[in-house]
Amino acid sequence: MIRTMIADDDGLVRLALADILDDAPGIAVAAQAADGREAVQRATAQRLDVVLMDVRMPRMDGIEATRHLIALPEPPKVIMLTTFDLDQYVYDGLAAGAVGFLLKDTDPAEIIRAVEVVADGQAMLHPHAARRLVEHHHHTAGGASAAARTRVERLTPRETDVLRLLAGGASNAEIATGLGMRESTVKAHVSRILAALEVDNRVQAALCARDAGVTR
Repeated sequence: MIRTMIADDDGLVRLALADILDDAPGIAVAAQAADGREAVQRATAQRLDVVLMDVRMPRMDGIEATRHLIALPEPPKVIMLTTFDLDQYVYDGLAAGAVGFLLKDTDPAEIIRAVEVVADGQAMLHPHAARRLVEHHHHTAGGASAAARTRVERLTPRETDVLRLLAGGASNAEIATGLGMRESTVKAHVSRILAALEVDNRVQAALCARDAGVTR
């Protein structure tokens, strides 16, 4: 059972998301929070697998709350909830350790799939919005580009191929198909890539790839 928490200061949003997730087999809404501070308190008091985290909330916003959650001994996977006009906040959330983001008007089936995907250890990058997000904020990387290139140079040519597809939002299955590999081999490559790039998750690896110019 995937134990989830919904953190959003809008009670109607929490109710709608809870209805969607509680109807999905294998998913349970174990907690709800009206702000980031309450989200951290609830996540500290119980084990959670996935947190749907609003960006803008009172007392503590979703970005700061994500930093606290990622620092827990057994951190949950965090998916940011946003609208397009909050792109800059989502970028910061991903850099803080979130593994993806959803638009608040995402189809219910996609919300369920997102929870399942991140619980399985993969990132959930909205196919078009993720690319738009990273490209739009690429200029904020500044001097990080040289450092990113240095880290990417540690990868083998095959690992670089995997990183290029990963940065485009491809799942492990899609990478396996595209490169003619077994999915288990892709998972092993991804683990080595994360270690070589000194990042915690696939989203941060994708950002590093963009900074290094791998996807251009």
